[in-house]
Order: sequence, then C-alpha cells, then structure tokens
Amino acid sequence: MATFDEELMQDQEENKREIAFIREQLPSDLKELYTDAQLVWMLDTIATYFYESGILESDDDEVDVDIDEVAAYLCKEAKSEGQPQLDPDEVRFVVEADLDYQEDSL
Repeated sequence: MATFDEELMQDQEENKREIAFIREQLPSDLKELYTDAQLVWMLDTIATYFYESGILESDDDEVDVDIDEVAAYLCKEAKSEGQPQLDPDEVRFVVEADLDYQEDSL
C-alpha cells in the first residue's frame, strides 16, 4: 500500500502528464495562455463539477457532457475564487482536452 507521500507524488506525475497532453491539444494561440498551476486548478474544478453534477454516479455506459456548461462553471468558479477571468470560449478547449485525456486513460 502506497504511503500518503507516494500518492501525492503519483498525483503530481499524473497532473504533469495530463497538462502536457492538454497543451498538445490546445490551439497554438492558447498553448501558453495558462500556467501549470491554472491548469491544475481547472482540472480540479472540472472534477468538482462532475462530482457535484452527479455525472460520476451515472450507471450509463455513455454520459453526455455539456462542454459549454462545464466551461461556464469554470468561469463562474474562477470569478468567485478570485482567479484571473476566464473566457468560456478558450476554457472550452481545456475541457475538451481533459475529456479526451480521461477517455484515453481508460
């Protein structure tokens, strides 16, 4: 069984792999727009959205995710948490890349 520190290291390595994947998927004008810390925050916030929306509890094999709704949620949370203002049209690409990464990881 992994120790807490080992699990943290594994999470950090997974975040690095996902961030690299997302950066590869983003349009060239967005690749350097977000810091790694901002992308980690977005990934955590996307996970929170899925948890709070009940999507994770679905028994369906296929779940329809409204990317625009997730992007809007990220923008709203960024504003409420004092994060830099996000553009939903740009954030949408991060959400799509995250979903693609999650699908490829299965």
